[in-house]
Amino acid sequence: MNLGEVASEIARRLTSLFVPDLEGRRPCHGPEPLFATDPHWRDLLLFHEYFHGDTGRGLGASHQTGWTGIVARIMHLFATRPSVASAART
Repeated sequence: MNLGEVASEIARRLTSLFVPDLEGRRPCHGPEPLFATDPHWRDLLLFHEYFHGDTGRGLGASHQTGWTGIVARIMHLFATRPSVASAART
């Protein structure tokens, strides 16, 4: 893998914690149905300090000022500039 591919893979893994599955569940919310089904809560994203290694459930403090706040920037970067990975190769 080159550096661009590594960056894309890390971004994919980090963002997968926050992307809902077909049932609306996000790994970062764990098995809590409220965040998947309630229209007032299902779009809420909590950026936790750390995550369970097997399930992806968010643990620790939940705020958008921690290191996981960078995930929003990564999602935006890779969504708006699809050539980011290829640009790293040049």
